[in-house]
Amino acid sequence: MARTFLIAVLCWGCVAAVAAHNIGVTPITWNREISRLIYDKCASCHRPEGSAFSLTTYRDVQPRVTEIKAAVLSRRMPPWGAIKGFGDFRNDEALTPEQIELFVDWIQNDAPRGNNRQALPAEPKFSAPAAVTPPAHVVSVSGSLTLDRPMVLDGLIPRTVPPGQSMRITASLPNGAMQPLLWLHDYNERFQHPFLLRKPIELPAGTVIRGVSPGAVVDLIPASGR
Repeated sequence: MARTFLIAVLCWGCVAAVAAHNIGVTPITWNREISRLIYDKCASCHRPEGSAFSLTTYRDVQPRVTEIKAAVLSRRMPPWGAIKGFGDFRNDEALTPEQIELFVDWIQNDAPRGNNRQALPAEPKFSAPAAVTPPAHVVSVSGSLTLDRPMVLDGLIPRTVPPGQSMRITASLPNGAMQPLLWLHDYNERFQHPFLLRKPIELPAGTVIRGVSPGAVVDLIPASGR
């Protein structure tokens, strides 16, 4: 009798644990998590009148979940039109690994909208981006350029980029080493901004800057006072 009672208690305990776990699982939804993430990271470009297709409503997002998943997993930076991992920038606004996991989990769970409409934040409002004024003493590159003097590179500003251009900009050092600088993908001049390196790069005289398309102009920003 005691043994039967013990088995019954153990079985009830297992069922209770499973039930408690299921109750505690909260699915990721558009209304609660994903809308906030898109408004914070993507909507500056992915919006009506923006530089890319709108993602500001669930109706906009739902037909594009496969496309979004591919872009998220590639770790692109949709607002800026640059490929993450090619150059390291201190003003990088790319998705973090945790945010990528959140997106992927949501999509793999059939991208639910969620029933709680009160959890949905208000759509963000954006003003026209301010014009970017290049700092003094920039070095302008169109095509390739060989540096005639050393410089400490603090960042890059795409000044003129024809529509639809993709460019992998690199620095070939005199010792044969290659330093990736910036990979632009469908960059839009309407959202011009500097790409500021996390750690300035020392470029000796004789370094060749390559990858800027003919007709495009990219400014190299020297570190202050260097």
